[in-house]
Amino acid sequence: MTAMELLVATRNRGKLEEIRLLLADSGVLVRSAGDVPGLPEVEEDGTTFEANALKKGQVMADVSGLLTLADDSGLEVEALGGLPGVRSSRYAGEAAADADNIRKLLAALQGVPQKRRRGAFRCVMALCQPGRPGRLFRGCLQGVILEEPRGTGGFGYDPVFLVPEYGKTLAELSMAIKNRISHRGQALRQVLAHFQSLRMATNGGNE
Repeated sequence: MTAMELLVATRNRGKLEEIRLLLADSGVLVRSAGDVPGLPEVEEDGTTFEANALKKGQVMADVSGLLTLADDSGLEVEALGGLPGVRSSRYAGEAAADADNIRKLLAALQGVPQKRRRGAFRCVMALCQPGRPGRLFRGCLQGVILEEPRGTGGFGYDPVFLVPEYGKTLAELSMAIKNRISHRGQALRQVLAHFQSLRMATNGGNE
């Protein structure tokens, strides 16, 4: 059976690596936005994860002609009214590094007791085909924001996001565990389940 080719609409190395690992045994050939020349930079100006994921996915699919998976995800903190939300990667500014965003988050939560430091990583994935409406898949991971970073793995806010069930931050967990429980892993497993119907449609129902 011919491998299904999938464009992953991101240039974020950490995010791409997670998705490649999750798709490693799926028979899907993953291409990144950097592998396909001529793709535009898509401004994430939506007010929801859904709007941003659909916009990226539809633009990239129409330009590339490829089945495209776009992801928009972020951290929502209860005590901050859902911030940083859709601006998670740009919380401390457009060119902010992960450490900058973490510093701003911890400063905003200074003095907030642990019982009010609940947060959730949310992910919305849009699977888009050229000229067709996209399909959305969602995942969510609940946790607690620590007062200081722990661990060296992962990316983004992982070092300050404690997963209570494990007593560790996402940056302290192995990649295998993180991929099993993460918001992105949850959404991507739904995408994988949907791939079977796309394969059957492409092959006329014969495999």
